[in-house]
Amino acid sequence: MNNGKLRIIPLGGLDQIGMNITAFEYDNDIIVVDCGLAFPEDDMLGIDLVIPDTTYLEENIDRVRGLVITHGHEDHIGAIPYALQKFSTPIYGTKLTMALIENKLTEHEMMDITERHVVSFGQVVKFGSLKVEFIRTNHSISDACALAITSPVGVVVHTGDFKVDYTPVFGDPIDLARFAQLGKQGVLALLCDSTNAERPGFTNSERTVGRALDAIFSDHGSSRILVATFSSNVDRVQQIINSASRYGRKVVLEGRSMINIIKTAIDMGYVSIPEGILIDISQIRDYPDDKLVIITTGSQGESMAALSRIATSMHKMVSIKPGDVVVFSSNPIPGNEKAVFKVINELSLKGAEVIFQDTHVSGHACQEEIKLIYTLTRPKFAIPVHGEHRHLMAQRSVAIDVGVPKENVKILSNGQVLELDRNSAKVVAEVQNGAVFVDGLGVGDVGNVVLRDRQRLADDGIVIVCATLEPGTNIVVSGPVVMSRGFVYIKESDEFMLEAKEVVIEALEKIQDKNITSRVKIRDNIKDALSGFIWKRIKRSPMILPIIMEYENSEV
Repeated sequence: MNNGKLRIIPLGGLDQIGMNITAFEYDNDIIVVDCGLAFPEDDMLGIDLVIPDTTYLEENIDRVRGLVITHGHEDHIGAIPYALQKFSTPIYGTKLTMALIENKLTEHEMMDITERHVVSFGQVVKFGSLKVEFIRTNHSISDACALAITSPVGVVVHTGDFKVDYTPVFGDPIDLARFAQLGKQGVLALLCDSTNAERPGFTNSERTVGRALDAIFSDHGSSRILVATFSSNVDRVQQIINSASRYGRKVVLEGRSMINIIKTAIDMGYVSIPEGILIDISQIRDYPDDKLVIITTGSQGESMAALSRIATSMHKMVSIKPGDVVVFSSNPIPGNEKAVFKVINELSLKGAEVIFQDTHVSGHACQEEIKLIYTLTRPKFAIPVHGEHRHLMAQRSVAIDVGVPKENVKILSNGQVLELDRNSAKVVAEVQNGAVFVDGLGVGDVGNVVLRDRQRLADDGIVIVCATLEPGTNIVVSGPVVMSRGFVYIKESDEFMLEAKEVVIEALEKIQDKNITSRVKIRDNIKDALSGFIWKRIKRSPMILPIIMEYENSEV
């Protein structure tokens, strides 16, 4: 029970890019806004995805009334199948958003057990003491929305990811009139997208990319063109198709997520395809280069994405040729720059012309658009969301500039519980939060200790010691054998490995003299002796794995 106060609990999405999820709680009712994933950082070796820790929601599942989704990007919907395995709740989202969620549920064989509700802009859904209104916004994917969450203590506006686009490629512009109406009625708090809060000015309209693409098609009329973009940027794909149509080219979609998402968008009317323009990748040999456009995934340098496989000559159907033009129609997500430039270098080495300037606009609001939303809604409290700490602090400055009192701007961290009434907002507690690693089919079974082991293996390799001892006496019956992988090249280090073996023999003799019988202590003694020797000699710290076996004579 909250004693008549609204609680806002971010479980992800703060001090980071991605993994957006926030709980809103009043008395016995909890709604969850978004449930996204983050992509692994360079030091998360072997990790496929990072999803939020939803322990708090699992512990309060009897009070969770629904999962409300702002739009269909992975950092807002990617963790839904994993979360729903822990707690079951109905999902609410707009038409395209729900279709993309259903693709995921189908893949995880969860469609039949998940309650889903498609909502329209302007619709209000009641969740006990909370009501949610869906407000049209613009973003780099269609059907994005903001939320007006009405509680007994006031209205909270959550922008989701947004920009102000007066000339969107598909659909209508952001519903600024509704934001203004809410502002006149009174907004208690505004949770606003901070991704571009450091950037002054306005974000350009998506249509400006269409003009840049037309210029590229016009200037490279004799070349084959490949365009890499986010598969979920449906409007960008539409504009590439429009340019291809104007210049008489056939279009190939490549990459599993690109094919799946665009097929869904076509089926639902969000992408318009001129008849006969789409061809299968198996048909590319039937057309000259100047009649082809390949739209592909891999704009972030992902190693298994289609463009990376094309760049490294691992793709079955497409090989880069001198004269090809490759367009990166996206900006690198922070942390992905190295991977992106590696792909660009591979393409350039094979003779392709790579274009990555002026072929992308952001889907996030810059400072002037953020100021506009603050001016229209006039919130009492400002709660920056969606971004690293520097982004949150940049939005704090913007909020203060437009008149929000400094003490009313609340910078939160994941897990903190912000409690609001009509006149106050303060952090009162912290709930369990964090990152859960997905490695193949394993969810949460890889923790920081495992990651440290993987990093150690990557940095210094492994040394394995095998020995067979007689029970009771600890006399060495066989071995010891010292082997290594990823540590030193054995053929050139014979002398060093022989010395290492002598260190192990000496350690085993001391173990026998001290009559140590515990297998754990025997392994620890061997580890300590060998790691000290290796560090002293070559200043490395490989993982050392002693394998102790027992041999016992038996008479027949």
